Amino acid sequence: MAHDGQTLTPNVYDAEPIPDAARIEIDRLLASGDLFRYTAPEGAPVALLEAEFAALLGSRYALAVSSCSAALFLSLKALDLPRGARVLIPAFTFAAVPSAVVHAECEPVLVEVGVNYRVDMADFAAKLDDSIGAVLISHMRGHTSDMDAIMALCDARGVPVVEDAAHSLGTVWNGRNIGTIGKVGCFSFQSYKMVNAGEGGILVTDDPEIAARAIIMSGAYEQNWKKHPGLQNSFGHWQNRLPLYNMRMQNLSAAVIRPQLPEVERRVAQGRANHDHVAERLNGSAWFDVPPPLAPEMRAPDSIQFNLVGFDSDAQALAFQAEAKARGVSVQIFGLTEGNARAFWNWQFLGPQPDLPQTRAMLMRACDVRLPTRLTVPELDVIADVILGAAESVMA
Repeated sequence: MAHDGQTLTPNVYDAEPIPDAARIEIDRLLASGDLFRYTAPEGAPVALLEAEFAALLGSRYALAVSSCSAALFLSLKALDLPRGARVLIPAFTFAAVPSAVVHAECEPVLVEVGVNYRVDMADFAAKLDDSIGAVLISHMRGHTSDMDAIMALCDARGVPVVEDAAHSLGTVWNGRNIGTIGKVGCFSFQSYKMVNAGEGGILVTDDPEIAARAIIMSGAYEQNWKKHPGLQNSFGHWQNRLPLYNMRMQNLSAAVIRPQLPEVERRVAQGRANHDHVAERLNGSAWFDVPPPLAPEMRAPDSIQFNLVGFDSDAQALAFQAEAKARGVSVQIFGLTEGNARAFWNWQFLGPQPDLPQTRAMLMRACDVRLPTRLTVPELDVIADVILGAAESVMA
């Protein structure tokens, strides 16, 4: 808790505690030393997690790996794209997304993103030409772009879609789980996500060839692929024909994740209620705009994003950020935070990039505040009071 002389502000950095069932399983694993996913003939914690996660999402196959970045990389490799293939990605995402494209020896092509944090469909349609080998849609901070329009355009051209659903576990689009709409969906278990294992990721797909290739490349060497159900003909075909990148998840991570899966539904409902409570308060101010979800979207947020309105200078925006911080709430303005990994101009490893004025303007006034699902309404009101008070103080 921070103190501004009057108000205690809640700690928004700690996640929910890990369920006790994880400690029991970790003690068992430590006693046995059985930490490698392929040591046990069957029933390893990682294998159980994959089965449970596939069932949760309604997917045929799941592969647990070391991070969501690893899942994105393996998805692109499993699509069997030619070296140098151009991959369309939103210009508003985390640096790990274009990094995964580069790691897969492909070239990222950035698409404009609007003030509602979603892909600009006119720019997307213009850039989805014959040179594009795949689309990697990042549902950044859980904001779903128009997946109906995206899939229609991509299906018409035969372009595969990978969903970066790192922030979107539990989000539903038109009755379908986000991550199951494209060819592959990738999720994160990093600490600031709906399910927290510190690090870790998982990919889901209904395509047996993609699943088999990803499993082998993740590090299922020799006959270890036999410990994954089904796919035996595909495994036999691909064995020794693909490089091994060794991006496996280990059993301790799975032991931490598995007891949290039954908590996802509650966390999603709580996160949505928390977000909407703060959004309603901020939208009551002339200084803020919280973009609404698209009609088909049922969100699963554990943070809130809002745009500053009427802050004509960067100095005003930075003064608001500093005032909120002084009052105990950390507000990140994406484009005004030095070295921010979500600002596309900081991805210098990509070389020169075309100017993206729409995305740049949005990032210069788009704010980000964590709202962990464990927060209570009084705690949420403290956060909202600080944000509102900081704006009034600066703009008065």
